Amino acid sequence: MVRFSFSGTELMPLPQGALYWPARRALLVADLHLEKASWFARLGQMLPPYDSLATLSDLTALTVSTGAEEIWCLGDSFHDRNGCDRLPVRAREMLAALTSATRWTWITGNHDPGIADHCGGDIVEEAEVDGLLLRHEADPAETRPELSGHFHPKLRINLRGRQVSRRCFVAADRKLILPAFGSLTGGLDAAHPEIVRAVGTRAEALVPVADRLLRFPLAA
Repeated sequence: MVRFSFSGTELMPLPQGALYWPARRALLVADLHLEKASWFARLGQMLPPYDSLATLSDLTALTVSTGAEEIWCLGDSFHDRNGCDRLPVRAREMLAALTSATRWTWITGNHDPGIADHCGGDIVEEAEVDGLLLRHEADPAETRPELSGHFHPKLRINLRGRQVSRRCFVAADRKLILPAFGSLTGGLDAAHPEIVRAVGTRAEALVPVADRLLRFPLAA
C-alpha cells in the first residue's frame, strides 16, 4: 500500500477502490449500492442477484487484510432506502458480522436517504473526523478538507491504441473523491464537467496499482 498526504493526513488509496486511514485504522468506502440488482428486478429488469454478496465479500476480505477497526461508508451504500430489508440471508449475515466487529458508520446519500437502521452501525448525514469532513457528495463551496463519493470516477485513457478504463480517486488540494466500491456500479469519466465543477480544475486522477500510485493530471 502506498501512502500519500491529503491536507496533512496520511492516507492509502487501495487498488480495490477503498481508502485506508492508518492513524485511525479506518477503512473508507463509497457507493456500495447494495441490492441494486433486486431493485431492478422489481422493475422487471432481471440481473444476476449476487451483487451484494460480491461487494460484501470484497469488503470483508479488505477489512481482514488491513485490520480495520472503523469502517465509514460515504453514502449510497444501498441502492434505495429499503435495500437492507431485501438482503439475502447470507449477505445479511456478512454485513451483521462486519457492523458488529467494527465501529461502523453509514453516511446517507441521494439513493438511501432516511435509511432504516436494520443492519447495525450508526447513521449520520455527514461527519467531521480529525479535521476531515466526510460526506456523500462534494460541495464546491466547502473550504474544509473533504472526502466524498457519489460520482463513481473512472480514468479513461488510450493505451497503445486501446481504450482502457479503470476506477480511480480524484484528488485536489482539499477534495478527495473515492471511486464506487460496489460490484454493480458504472462510472463517470474523471474529467467530466460535473466532477471538475465539484473539485476544481487543478485536480488529478489517482490510480493505485500494487506498490505504486499513478497520477494523471485531469487538465491533460
